[in-house]
Amino acid sequence: MIRRHARVAAAAALALAGAVAIGGCGGNGSTSIGGPASPPPAVSVGPTVPGGGTPTVPDGTPSPAGPTSGWGPDMWNGNSGSSMMGGGGSWGPGMMGNGMMGNWWLPGNGTRVQTLDQARQRATAFADLLGLRVGEIMQFSRNFYAELRTADGHPATEALVNPTDGAVQIEYGPAMMWNTDYGMHYGSRSQARISATQARSIAQQWLRDHGNTLTAGDPEPYPGYYTLHTMRDGKITGMLSVNASNGQVWYHTWHGTYIATSQR
Repeated sequence: MIRRHARVAAAAALALAGAVAIGGCGGNGSTSIGGPASPPPAVSVGPTVPGGGTPTVPDGTPSPAGPTSGWGPDMWNGNSGSSMMGGGGSWGPGMMGNGMMGNWWLPGNGTRVQTLDQARQRATAFADLLGLRVGEIMQFSRNFYAELRTADGHPATEALVNPTDGAVQIEYGPAMMWNTDYGMHYGSRSQARISATQARSIAQQWLRDHGNTLTAGDPEPYPGYYTLHTMRDGKITGMLSVNASNGQVWYHTWHGTYIATSQR
């Protein structure tokens, strides 16, 4: 158990250390979002995943090769399935106490997940642990993405389904590090300085700064951050998130190529 705690702490430290500032449209490396109340937040790019390498610019080229199943940062030994953090259920309820990191992990059942319906079934089993329901399901070449919502329909958090064995976890990146209801900083209600309109402007500026023609879609407001699809010619290519407090941008480099979406 001590080793498992250390691994989680190491992942958190690496993820937090990975955010690096990028230049914006201003001389100080920040991007103005408007509003006289306070100075504009800096726009920055997060890491690929905890323990990952250089962030991938979302220019339409494939993401760097990762684990065969597309599952987990390389610091987690490069294997797929329930070995990712030292054994099935190692991110189980109450591991870190007080529910802060509880219910982050549902072990796989050993059955491959190949369709959106199968991914929805696994995501639903995970959502039930949190008292949530499943909204949008997206299929990528490396994993399935699941949007989890509250009973009354508000976005709650995001999850990943492992196509190799059906294991499900809270998505790493923004859902793990920024979500103030279901992430590592559970209960930390910092002031949301960024509106949905501003989040989209920040995301669009970030994409422009990286020299591509992708556009930012409509923001989904999760606790502590927004997630937006990236689009090309009206079609989804991937997604990124914007921190609602400081305007940091974190591009989701771990999905691979977008394949399909199921709405519910």
